[in-house]
Amino acid sequence: MKKIIKNRFIIQGIIGLIVYVFLFVLNISLIWILLAGIITGIFVGKAFCRWICPIGFIMEILFSKKDDKSKQLYMYYKAGCPIALINGILNKYSLFKIKRDKDSCKKCGKCDNVCYIASLNNEYSLYKENKKEPSLDFKCSRCLECIKECPTNSLKLEI
Repeated sequence: MKKIIKNRFIIQGIIGLIVYVFLFVLNISLIWILLAGIITGIFVGKAFCRWICPIGFIMEILFSKKDDKSKQLYMYYKAGCPIALINGILNKYSLFKIKRDKDSCKKCGKCDNVCYIASLNNEYSLYKENKKEPSLDFKCSRCLECIKECPTNSLKLEI
């Protein structure tokens, strides 16, 4: 899983190019892309933005700096997208969720450092008790960087 997450940006670029070809070369209706985005949301929440969306791919290139302003702008641009809106709502109800094994977690905080939600707002944490769960939040786009960074494999995407 970590190898797939490590190559997420390449995967997003390839899938984004395929989506672009479907829309503009094969003239597939945008309704089909919206439907595919909703189906994706039912299974994995807001993953469409960070794994499939061609606009998300371009925005990641533009906001590739790791400073707080870039992270905030990245979250902001998705505000008008109908797929991001629907999938954000589905984060709480999706079939697969990011789950933490409390027994193996060393509470090192690496997950929170890479999570753009937890790093910008101290009300959220993937490992601290009595904090909001960032992966269930509307803004989480399931980049899965938290899973990739976990040294003990305590975080997993599972049912």
